[in-house]
Amino acid sequence: MRTPRIGKYCATGALLMLGAGAVIAQAAEPMSVEASTRGSAVEIRAQATIKAPYALIWQTLTDYDHLAEFIPGMARSRVIERRGSAAIVEQTGAAAIMFFDYPIKVVVESTEHPPTYIGIRVLKGNLKQLDGGYQLERVADKPDEFVLRWLGLIEPSLPVPLFITVPLMRANISDQFGGMVKEIERREALRAANRASAQ
Repeated sequence: MRTPRIGKYCATGALLMLGAGAVIAQAAEPMSVEASTRGSAVEIRAQATIKAPYALIWQTLTDYDHLAEFIPGMARSRVIERRGSAAIVEQTGAAAIMFFDYPIKVVVESTEHPPTYIGIRVLKGNLKQLDGGYQLERVADKPDEFVLRWLGLIEPSLPVPLFITVPLMRANISDQFGGMVKEIERREALRAANRASAQ
């Protein structure tokens, strides 16, 4: 069985992601993931358009204790403390691409700024840098359609060459951001089916 990959925020197939950028077909709308270097860190930008109610999207994004059930590569995720609008979340997993595995064990702070932003930063663990978050923007004139973005900087604690780090982080965020989008779509399909059956 393949080693699981990194957590939600790194967000998240590796072989498809070896180019400088990537666009992956999703069930509903295209999803784009781009990676570039910034010093010794990797800057990641991911984006997808989602058709679902705001409350459902936000609830899925902040469902910290169940992320491992639908985020590829996340082995464990649990809230260990609440500090006002911030959740302190312990997460484990591993980043993997081809022959290279990088185990991940971190504690992150997820600070919620409804209705548009969830900031994420590492407090401790084996990521030297993790500074980013989710942005949610309503599509004009479409009440149940949103653009979801993940923007952030990621840097492992161990010295990993950038020619490995860039595709490694891009591949895992692609998988995991895609996993979040698919879970939102799954929950929306279930909600719509239950609503239809009740009528």
